[in-house]
Amino acid sequence: MSNPDIDPPRLYAAREPIFPRKVSGWFRNLKWIIMALALGVYYITPWIRWDRGPSLPDQAVLIDLANRRFYFFWIEIWPHEFYFVAGLLVMAGLGLFLFTSALGRVWCGYACPQTVWTDLFLLTESWVEGDRNARLRLWNAPWNLRKLRLRMTKWTLWLGISLATGGAWIFYFTDAPTLLGNLLAGQAHPVAYITMGILTATTFLFGGFAREQICVYACPWPRIQAAMMDEDTLTVAYRDWRGEPRGKLHKGEASRSDGGAKGDCIDCMACVNVCPMGIDIRDGQQLECITCALCIDACDEVMDKIGKPRGLIDYMALRDEAAERAGDAPKSLFKHVLRPRTILYFTLWAGIGVALVVALFLRSPFDLNVTPVRNPLYVTMADGAIRNTYALRLRNKQGSERDFTVSVAGPDGTVPQGVAVTLEGLPDATVSVPADSTHTQRVYITAENDSALARAGQTELTLWVGDATDGRKTHIGTVFHGRSE
Repeated sequence: MSNPDIDPPRLYAAREPIFPRKVSGWFRNLKWIIMALALGVYYITPWIRWDRGPSLPDQAVLIDLANRRFYFFWIEIWPHEFYFVAGLLVMAGLGLFLFTSALGRVWCGYACPQTVWTDLFLLTESWVEGDRNARLRLWNAPWNLRKLRLRMTKWTLWLGISLATGGAWIFYFTDAPTLLGNLLAGQAHPVAYITMGILTATTFLFGGFAREQICVYACPWPRIQAAMMDEDTLTVAYRDWRGEPRGKLHKGEASRSDGGAKGDCIDCMACVNVCPMGIDIRDGQQLECITCALCIDACDEVMDKIGKPRGLIDYMALRDEAAERAGDAPKSLFKHVLRPRTILYFTLWAGIGVALVVALFLRSPFDLNVTPVRNPLYVTMADGAIRNTYALRLRNKQGSERDFTVSVAGPDGTVPQGVAVTLEGLPDATVSVPADSTHTQRVYITAENDSALARAGQTELTLWVGDATDGRKTHIGTVFHGRSE
């Protein structure tokens, strides 16, 4: 029986704050570059202009939900072309599988928004509060005016970054300069303020306070990545066969690489102190590790100082462990990267990309859809001619108004004898469609009384629509209902 006097065990440990130390090196510089590029693209893109003509928006990248359009520089995606967006999402997923199978969680360590904004918040924190030791002392110090001033300064900067982040996102959905003016004047739609407020709050909390907790508890990718990795995946690891037994080296004492008893690891904790996840890579692969490689830079820096070879912590594959323990050379980088799994992912990724590019360049600048009006199927005119009515829907995807001519062809591709095409309310078979818009036009196909088309019960026809400006044509099949003699 349970004893009520005994407290139940705690299922979750309290979060221990992490204060990563600054480090310099190749991987840290790479992370700075990727962060600058990612933030630059995110913040600047809505303000890039692109001239599409007087009737179209001049924002280079715009998700126009009101008019159901997606503009990307010279590319315009209509609702019925959502397969382009779906294809890009599939490519993004396959790309994530490809990079994970080859290099582990490089997305998480370098380009994930949570990582990028956390790095930016940590950089701001170090500017305000100082290095790792200063931040630790401030954390443990009692509240006073200095601590309050530093915290308020840091939180204010974080809030400014978060506000810019939330604001930049909503600028992708409408004209950025106009929306900015409305926001400042208090005249923007409430949805804009609500969306910006939610994104500001989540950025502030996730990047400033939750940090590694988002990666460990909220993100599903750490659990999924195991299916993408195998023994040939290159990931950050510790060469324990070289570093153990770890310990401080006294002056003149040789390590194992020099014939001594101790390993090259001097237990300086540099790899732990720089880790944004607060783990010890020397304990082996862990779910928390995002493969940011900062521990490699920190360890290499220490190895340089004590005169030992670099690479105690490095990118390596599990398959190479036995060879390296025996003193043999590991497999080359290309053999690890170019293997059946990665080749399959790359082939699928590239195949979808090529298909999307081909479809993009082969798509027609205008689309059409035709629906026969079936109530009634046909009308008998005073002179005995048979008339069918159709609802023609023309979509002009170009930046200027175009004139389109409508004609008809029979099953053999020739124009049937005794058949005329007229458009409701227009003097001839030509209709004008405004730029970047859809126009529905009623079309009449009339067959003379003694024509074969009028006497036949049902005949397949091809409706041709041509652009009078550049001569491009497209067609769609339909049927003509006659008297069925």
